[in-house]
Amino acid sequence: MLEITIKDLDKIANDLINKAQKNKTKKATVLAFYGDLGTGKTTITQAICKILGTKEKIISPTFVIMKKYSINNGKFKNLIHIDAYRIEKINELICLGWEELISDEKNLIIIEWPEKTQKLIPKDAIVINLSHINEHTRGISY
Repeated sequence: MLEITIKDLDKIANDLINKAQKNKTKKATVLAFYGDLGTGKTTITQAICKILGTKEKIISPTFVIMKKYSINNGKFKNLIHIDAYRIEKINELICLGWEELISDEKNLIIIEWPEKTQKLIPKDAIVINLSHINEHTRGISY
């Protein structure tokens, strides 16, 4: 597990984008962010979105559950940011169009709290584990 601080965000975000672009799946590429509250899931997502050229302000879609952003970095055309924290039943994500989203290889899906919808997360998802070390440092492995 690496120890990271805010100054490491761009490097981590670029590394995750590179991993996503190299993913050979014929479906959407999924980045699955695991970690307790305050470990940096949304902060890393914001860094990824910035690098991919998203102009909109990125906030965790806790209450709307899902936000879709247009991007154009070659492989991906859309970034779908899902916060599954409030999902109580797996069917809630299915009702949001999961099957359509996951079937499009032009989609990069970032999902926070994937353990809430584990049965839907593809086996080839890029798993990112985050942990709280102290006020300024987080642990990350992927």
